[in-house]
Amino acid sequence: MTAASQPAADQLRKLLEPPTAKCQVVIDTDTYNEIDDQYAVAYGLLSPDRTEVEAVYAAPYLNNRSTSAGDGMEKSYEEILRILKFLGRKSEGFAFRGSDSFLPGPGKPVDSPAARDVIDRAMKPRKAPLYVLTIGCPANVASAILMEPLIKEKIVVVWLGGTTHVWPSAREFNLQQDLHASRILFDSGVPLVQIPTKNVSEHLRTTIPEMERWVKGRSKLGDYLFGQYIEYEKDRAKGKPWPYPQSKVIWDISAVAWIVNPRWIPSALVDSPILTGDFRWEQKPGRHPIRVATDLNRDAIFYDLFEKLARTG
Repeated sequence: MTAASQPAADQLRKLLEPPTAKCQVVIDTDTYNEIDDQYAVAYGLLSPDRTEVEAVYAAPYLNNRSTSAGDGMEKSYEEILRILKFLGRKSEGFAFRGSDSFLPGPGKPVDSPAARDVIDRAMKPRKAPLYVLTIGCPANVASAILMEPLIKEKIVVVWLGGTTHVWPSAREFNLQQDLHASRILFDSGVPLVQIPTKNVSEHLRTTIPEMERWVKGRSKLGDYLFGQYIEYEKDRAKGKPWPYPQSKVIWDISAVAWIVNPRWIPSALVDSPILTGDFRWEQKPGRHPIRVATDLNRDAIFYDLFEKLARTG
């Protein structure tokens, strides 16, 4: 989809309006990639007044915490199960394995339980769209769109990924892991809310003293998350005195926060840019609209998250 007819554009704009009521969502997450996805999964499940979480999907990733994209997906699936156990949630029919690889080429989906579940849920009769909160590589949702294009009329993808469109490079971990999948989000016409990393979600920084005060000792899940935080930061600090002044971005809670309270994350409608093969943004007026986050209220989001984590006991 390169340009939208006016009726199609009007429908997209309607679907892209910030939600004002409780939303039915699924969370698509590379949970073991680092330590922020765990907070996002918990945040979604602990916000039942705004998010009815129907399923959680494990996404592929490849970095120093995995040996392959498929291994990253499997480790993410296992981490999802651990988070669900802390929250007393059953995984059967709720947690699904996703793509065991990145998309092999343009228009080539990777079949998986997660992709099929997205399709099954999206095609069920609903009064409102299904929100797909994608906080990792978008291989699962992109594959679902390729496998059943009709879901584009029934879902809204809220994706943490990429950079702001004025940035010289689009390169960012979630985007560059799978260029083919990322391009589908911008080219297919699926309703897309993009939360860029650069200059937006990167404001979601916290520190060890803040975590000690607001997360450690307030719940069993909080103690687990704090322990992960410390181990991750110690690993990052190798070769430096410990502790030393540093902060950690908890990127992925931004997607959930946009559903919980869109006023915390201001956004604007723009023409969908073209994502080039060399990871740049190209502007082409007249393309279909997407919504892009432009800022966020860091303190309000963390306050809400910390208070909800403390309630888990």
